[in-house]
Amino acid sequence: MTRYPRAPSQGAWVCCHSVIIKRSARFISIQSVGGIEEAKAHGAKYRLGPELEICGYGCADHFYESDTLLHSFQVLRNLLESPVTQDIICDVGMPIMHHNVRYNCRILFLNRKILLIRPKMLMANHGNYREVRWFSPWNKLRQVEEYFLPRMIQEVTGQDTVPFGDCVLSTKDTCIGTEICAELWNPDSPHIQMGRDGVEIFTNSSASHHELRKADQRVNLIKAATTKSGGIYLYANQRGCDGDRVYYDGCAMVAINGDVVAQGAQFSLDDVESDFKPCHRVKVDFSLSGCDDVYLPTHQPIEWHFHTPEEEISLGPACWLWDYLRRSGQAGFLLPLSGGVDSSSTACIVHCMCVQLCRAVEGGNSRVLEDVRRVVGDESYHPQDPKELCARVFTTCYMASENSSEDTRNRARDLANQIGSTHMNINIDVAVKGILGIFSAVTGRWPQFRASGGSARENLALQNVQARVRMVLAYLFAQLSLWARGRPGGLLVLGSANVDESLTGYFTKYDCSSADINPIGGISKTDLKRFLLHCAERLQLTALRSILAAPPTAELEPLTDGRVSQTDEADMGMTYSELSVIGRLRKISKCGPFSMFCKLIHTWKDALSPSEVAQKVKRFFRMYSVNRHKMTTVTPSYHAESYSPDDNRFDLRPFLYNASWSWQFRCIDDQVTQMAANTAKR
Repeated sequence: MTRYPRAPSQGAWVCCHSVIIKRSARFISIQSVGGIEEAKAHGAKYRLGPELEICGYGCADHFYESDTLLHSFQVLRNLLESPVTQDIICDVGMPIMHHNVRYNCRILFLNRKILLIRPKMLMANHGNYREVRWFSPWNKLRQVEEYFLPRMIQEVTGQDTVPFGDCVLSTKDTCIGTEICAELWNPDSPHIQMGRDGVEIFTNSSASHHELRKADQRVNLIKAATTKSGGIYLYANQRGCDGDRVYYDGCAMVAINGDVVAQGAQFSLDDVESDFKPCHRVKVDFSLSGCDDVYLPTHQPIEWHFHTPEEEISLGPACWLWDYLRRSGQAGFLLPLSGGVDSSSTACIVHCMCVQLCRAVEGGNSRVLEDVRRVVGDESYHPQDPKELCARVFTTCYMASENSSEDTRNRARDLANQIGSTHMNINIDVAVKGILGIFSAVTGRWPQFRASGGSARENLALQNVQARVRMVLAYLFAQLSLWARGRPGGLLVLGSANVDESLTGYFTKYDCSSADINPIGGISKTDLKRFLLHCAERLQLTALRSILAAPPTAELEPLTDGRVSQTDEADMGMTYSELSVIGRLRKISKCGPFSMFCKLIHTWKDALSPSEVAQKVKRFFRMYSVNRHKMTTVTPSYHAESYSPDDNRFDLRPFLYNASWSWQFRCIDDQVTQMAANTAKR
């Protein structure tokens, strides 16, 4: 029988949050109680937060540390004691050690009492996820054990033990079951069995990162969860940069009987068949609904707005850049702007960031305005428009050599003028000749380009020295350009190597691809071209049209009659479109050389002969294997593609920390004070 739960009051008594967790170091600040306060102000009786929100999902190997568990419980105590959390069921996430096994858990509490602890049963352990590295799954289906609370929690709740395991919450008027992130994506999701057992409301606390074209998968899974047997599905996801390569893109939503009835923003700068077994119900003397719910309006289905990939690129990486900039304490960005598609894409993403910042300030977001003023070093500053803000926080430089053309110089200058960046022209020939002079003085030899009779090794070395000089100069100007203008602070260097170049290693190790962060490192060349066309049309950046019309080139070899003779696709022996196909086969379809060849002879049969396909496959894998070492030092990039070759380091730690460590250091100070007091009593 299909169940359709009573629906007049869903929006009145549930609230799921998709917020940027405010952390002190890696721990949720008591300021986050504001999200609960806001939920109560809207009449909510149940507050759902994202996965592992108390400590942050991206703690990585810090999950091994007992400090992480200790500080999580300290925060939980603060939440239990806060008057803001009274008269509302709060659903928060944190790691918990039970019987000396570490679990990823949800804790449900009401009025200073913990109702239940629900450990994650199905782990995310693929792609960017490594949960089995830190947590064990709860494999005891429908089993509940006693969890002995630590003393600091017992002192607040008056409880010694609480239910721990696969259980659901039974209020006076409904039944609520919990899923955690990846459990929704599993073919045997917990909500299937819970629905058969009469659970009416399903919650999902998630830490799902952004990928291009991923949002529709999420929405379809959530709609499907309540389409067949009815019910309400609440979804809360993290939003923001958690100190790593991925960006969590929110998309909080509420679905009823297969229809989405409420939707949160995806990108925003705002903070916040098997044997059937019945579920163990934990009863609570509390109601989510009221006596007058019949007078409340019903929620009608809404049409979900899906961003195009071009819009996603303009929003996701831009939000990621802003999160990184405001948390890093730097005063802006510097980008070597070559006039090509890749560096122009990075420049346009920074411009899109400025557009979003101006909109947020115009919308009255005081926190964003405060952060902008701190970044530019002016407490009275108020951004007038994206172009003016861009001039404050973004510096671009064209680094010319004797191999650079006037066309690329002009394209870089025109784009910089249109987006408003502070632009410089730098000539690197003196530095290049100086380095080669040192080599010649030692060896008595002067290398030549291939066009002048040099060998392939000489030709490559001469290209590499130009590229590496640009990296050194980029960091020099990032450190001192604001100083030269009489302004405090330094700049973060932005990279501009795309995902396809990383696949083949078509970049110089420690060149301008080496930077502090790279917003396009997980995006294909094909998508970047579409993004630039989108910017040309939507943002009136007409300079991009000539950039799109030009062939991609590194401009590291001598010009021929003043024109570019070197192109990227000729150097690689394949087009960027072909690289995208190959990249997806390698990673997503898990193809080795032979199986890739077997697929491509059918995919490309109208354009290439089998022998030509074989040549391309072999050339790709040769380049890929020879250059794979470059991925160990590649700049941290925004994760946007499911076929990214990004090398995740063995020691899995975030690359961005809050250096004040205020929560942890405060705990140390408190302990020192307590020890001193104890000594004085003796």
